[in-house]
Amino acid sequence: MGSLFLPGGTKKHLHALYAFARTTDDIGDESEGDRLANLDAWEEDFRRIRGGTPRHPVHLALVETVRKFDIPDEPFLKLIEANRIDQRKTRHETFRDVQRYCEHSANPCGRLVLYVFGERDAEAQRLSDFTCTALQLVNFWQDLAVDWGKGRVYLPQEDLRRFRYTEEELARGEVNDRFRELMRFEAERTRDLFARGLPLADRLRGAARFDVRLFSRGGMRVLDLIERAGYDVFRRRPTLSKLGKARLALETVLGIGP
Repeated sequence: MGSLFLPGGTKKHLHALYAFARTTDDIGDESEGDRLANLDAWEEDFRRIRGGTPRHPVHLALVETVRKFDIPDEPFLKLIEANRIDQRKTRHETFRDVQRYCEHSANPCGRLVLYVFGERDAEAQRLSDFTCTALQLVNFWQDLAVDWGKGRVYLPQEDLRRFRYTEEELARGEVNDRFRELMRFEAERTRDLFARGLPLADRLRGAARFDVRLFSRGGMRVLDLIERAGYDVFRRRPTLSKLGKARLALETVLGIGP
């Protein structure tokens, strides 16, 4: 929805970045054979952007974007590494461990977008990290059942113990008072991260400012849906409808709400 408001010249570069992130995730989640080896081959081809000619069309499309905006390798390599982490690690002991994962899986996406928006300031990147981590957490809370099916649990183990909710209950999709308290706790800390990242929009101009506000408000709206569902994310995945997205975009354009 936000891309509708971006200049055409910007869109193609964001599309190239999205294609890289999406394909990287697909290799980590769905590719056949040795996924670690597949990710190594993917990284090897990515590095040809700097010296040589990459083979994959996604990397070929990235060449212009990387050069035009002088984007460093680090955020791309962190996204690849996030998928390696998923092959090696299926549980996270503490919330800080989950945040470290988000530093690879989510925060690089925001930084890549900032480069395209012409924003290289360290403070802007710090604020973006809050927003991107919050968006990743919302995705985790939406997809507890999906991730369980992949053998992964992103709820911190320390929080499961604190609220006395077990993985056996998670496997059954059991929504009880302990689960609701656990998810209320996770939702509140996620909202706090969104709030800490909101000042980023004020540092940006034009469509970039609108997009950042829309991302944040969209994530917070999904948290609202999770809460309204009594935190039952098992029977139906809480997500914004097309109408809900359009309404949110209009509210953001008109400056209605936070």
